[in-house]
Amino acid sequence: MRKPEIAVVTGGSSGIGLETVRALLDRGLTVYELSRRQEGPRGARHIPCDVTDEAAVKSAVERILGEAGRIDLLINNAGYGISGAAEFTDNREARSQLEVNLFGGVNLSKAVIPSMRNSGGGRILFLSSVAAPVAIPFQAWYSVSKAAINAYSQALRNELRPFGISVSAIMPGDIRTGFTGARKKSEVGDDVYGGRIHRSVAVMEHDEQNGMDPAVAGRFIARVALRKRVAPLYTIGMQYKLVVALTKLLPTSLVNRLVGMIYAR
Repeated sequence: MRKPEIAVVTGGSSGIGLETVRALLDRGLTVYELSRRQEGPRGARHIPCDVTDEAAVKSAVERILGEAGRIDLLINNAGYGISGAAEFTDNREARSQLEVNLFGGVNLSKAVIPSMRNSGGGRILFLSSVAAPVAIPFQAWYSVSKAAINAYSQALRNELRPFGISVSAIMPGDIRTGFTGARKKSEVGDDVYGGRIHRSVAVMEHDEQNGMDPAVAGRFIARVALRKRVAPLYTIGMQYKLVVALTKLLPTSLVNRLVGMIYAR
């Protein structure tokens, strides 16, 4: 893979995305940041864009290609979380979760692939989560969206391999960002579930607020982005690598029970 020069990061105005933008800028890349906010991070070229709007995504990519002439690297980071009992989650909320977390990245990828193919290669990274292999109770649709990202990215990787375009997904664990406060929480049915919805989300939020510095995650993502060769899937943090490894080694029934003991008591 040639050295990337032009990068596009979605959801780069805060949290992991912001730290990824900063890490890429520190490495000398020209970075375009796409988010719904009117202003972006200092040093990046900000374009207001809703990743769920295919027309807006196409327009943003055309603008970047018009200015920069190419896109070497796409990092699909935009996303948010919802929580609540799966039984009581409105299907519209579930679809909205998938529209942003999954189809936002799909929209960007479909928009940049033709230019990457024409220029002889590129790299696409998706931000997934440890919640993909370790499905979290009362955050079912968030886990579904991230598991779908893993499946989509691995399929896309094989489809695009002949064109010199590499695809990977990166799975962070608990990160200390504004993601926690932005989560759309619903405790509908908590009386039916004996307070377990509230307790489960409280445990998760405590872990997030005491989690990894997002700057560490941003630097990790930037390192992966600039490697000559990449693996299909990465996990950030030794403890989370161990967790993911255990999901492969232990019986699924045991892993599921352990997760339930932590997050569904």
